[in-house]
Amino acid sequence: MKYIILLGDGMADEPIAGLGGKTPLEVAVTPNMDALTAKGETGLVQTVPEGFPPGSDVANLSALGYEPQLYYTGRSPLEAVSMGVELSEEDVAFRCNLVTLSTEDNYAGKTMLDYSAGEIVTEEARVLIEHIGEHLGDDSLRFYPGISYRHLLVWRGGPEKTNLTPPHDISGQPVAGYLPQGTGANVLLSLMEKSNKLLPKHPINTNKARNNHPPANSIWLWGQGKKPSLPSFKDRYKLTGSVISAVDLVKGIGLCIGLKVVEVPGVTGNIHTNFRGKTEAALSELQQGQDFVYIHVEAPDEAGHQGDLTTKIKAIEEVDKMLGELWKGLSQYPAYGIMVLPDHPTPLSIRTHTGNPVPFIKYASGSESENAIKAYSEANAVSSGIFYASGRELMDSFIG
Repeated sequence: MKYIILLGDGMADEPIAGLGGKTPLEVAVTPNMDALTAKGETGLVQTVPEGFPPGSDVANLSALGYEPQLYYTGRSPLEAVSMGVELSEEDVAFRCNLVTLSTEDNYAGKTMLDYSAGEIVTEEARVLIEHIGEHLGDDSLRFYPGISYRHLLVWRGGPEKTNLTPPHDISGQPVAGYLPQGTGANVLLSLMEKSNKLLPKHPINTNKARNNHPPANSIWLWGQGKKPSLPSFKDRYKLTGSVISAVDLVKGIGLCIGLKVVEVPGVTGNIHTNFRGKTEAALSELQQGQDFVYIHVEAPDEAGHQGDLTTKIKAIEEVDKMLGELWKGLSQYPAYGIMVLPDHPTPLSIRTHTGNPVPFIKYASGSESENAIKAYSEANAVSSGIFYASGRELMDSFIG
């Protein structure tokens, strides 16, 4: 039996007046998702448990069948695993975004203009994070460059419970009400303020300013936690597997549960990614003997955070094209299962995540049915009356 999960990050949304009360998923042209719905099962799943932040860390853990209540320790330590950064028991890892803030003199008076610094390219970001590390790092505070705007701070002996806010939650908002609070907040805020003095003067940013591009003029720290300990996917589901993603978070989860991380050239985490390459890599993994592949596509979520309706619809349609090729490739096997779902909604109206249930489709060869529901959407998933209270319940049902 071969299994594929195709996860469109943030794909679910809410009805939009400009779309006649429809969602991007309902407006997008998705013949393959609709065909899978007609032959399989659709419904809702609660991937974010009550009381947990609706982040991709919590939601992807859940979608893979791991209860966040038992295994979630924070976002950044999962990214650290993917980056090859070894964390000791004393280390606390923090996500370190490069962001664009407005130019008021007082840090608390600034506005979050862009949580991704204009989706800064990795090569430029690496230089800037190394520059920050040289000036602000020491034996207890270590900075590590990642991909695009996503980087890492490791604080030896640092606090776990500081109140920190994801920058994508406050796009276009003043930062005053979202600065670090609690234990260690003074150190973290000082690092952010000092970075805002250093970064605008760097040649990379002065060149951006000359060309009217968003400068990476500050770091923003959030998503802290200590190294997690998770049971392996093979022990839990008796399957060997691989994970394909552009983002360190999902690759880190995969590594923590013993999945093989497959690197695909040209993947970016946005609409300009190698969709076909991901599809081909997934089918190749199955041909080489893997039982299970988890394919994560970040593009719908990025469009949601940017408030970009056109790009979100296009990203959903690209996910649908991937599904068509995956379904065709799986048909060579005598028995297979395929499932499609988002991890969480990323409504365009608020440009951040919610913890609402998400629609799924799951299908197993040999058990085709004539589903009365013929199209994949949030509303149709609700109308099915099928509800799984957790990602673990859904995964157990899918894998059997």
